[in-house]
Amino acid sequence: MTIPQRIVSLLSSSTEIVAALGCLDRLVGRSHECDYPPEVLALPQCSRPRIDPRASSRSIDEQVKALLADQISIFEVDGPQLAALQPDLILTQTLCEVCAVSDRDVLVALGDTAGLSRLLSLRPQCLADTWADIETVAQALGVPERGAAVVQALRERMELLQNRVAGRPRVRVACLEWLAPLMAAGNWVPELVAAAGGEAVVGRAGQHSPWLSWEDLVAADPEVIVLMPCGFDLTRTMRESLCLPDAPHWRELSAVQRGRVYAVDGNQYFNRPGPRLVESAELLAAIFEEAPLDNEKAQRWSPLGFHSIDYSGHCNYSGH
Repeated sequence: MTIPQRIVSLLSSSTEIVAALGCLDRLVGRSHECDYPPEVLALPQCSRPRIDPRASSRSIDEQVKALLADQISIFEVDGPQLAALQPDLILTQTLCEVCAVSDRDVLVALGDTAGLSRLLSLRPQCLADTWADIETVAQALGVPERGAAVVQALRERMELLQNRVAGRPRVRVACLEWLAPLMAAGNWVPELVAAAGGEAVVGRAGQHSPWLSWEDLVAADPEVIVLMPCGFDLTRTMRESLCLPDAPHWRELSAVQRGRVYAVDGNQYFNRPGPRLVESAELLAAIFEEAPLDNEKAQRWSPLGFHSIDYSGHCNYSGH
């Protein structure tokens, strides 16, 4: 099979995988979500969302559900732009039609020209799948040895982290992937929590992120809550979190009473099944250890201090 020289990545994690494999020079196009490493921002953008990403969590949820009810894709692929780039390989995914451009979106956009490009779709549901995807992409790019080396290095970092936290009491953790309505983080996130020395009390490893009721969250009684809404950076997450004190049962939660609620940059780390998942686990370990914040850490996570600040009346929480 011919080794591809013109790659379009329509998935932020696959863009990071291409970069980790040292093949960024072959990338000719990207999705609207691909922003790391920063140099990819200069590449042509081949997709756009059909929702307003600046809207509130509740509004975004309503927009997404309305589109899905009408059987309309959340994302629009720029077929003419994609065809003009003449890619010999297009990277996409089949895991979640809400989170990123899917292979179906690409096929619809390309129409009669779909057969001119090879389509490689990723579907990671756990850490093992992510490591396998790195090796799959490496094989497709003709650099299998680089893929093996990248995965080995990531596994070794993860093992070092696990050894460092071994023997410590496990903290009970709830990671939330959406805030209105509540959604627990599933897939690879519970594995990251475990590697960092915690126990995920909502969401299961290798399974899709489930919707969550406030009653279930109270029953789980997490000692630590980590907010990592899909697609939101740290600043956006902190802003969205201001509505939480108005939610039912919020002040009953042990994590809130102890001041152990944290916001993270989920968009750059936890939401992307790629090489930076190990860094995500290291970030969680720092949170569980209550490590002091320095300038670098402050760009990735922040304690929210709901135990000491009364935000009531800031907004009317309507997530159920």
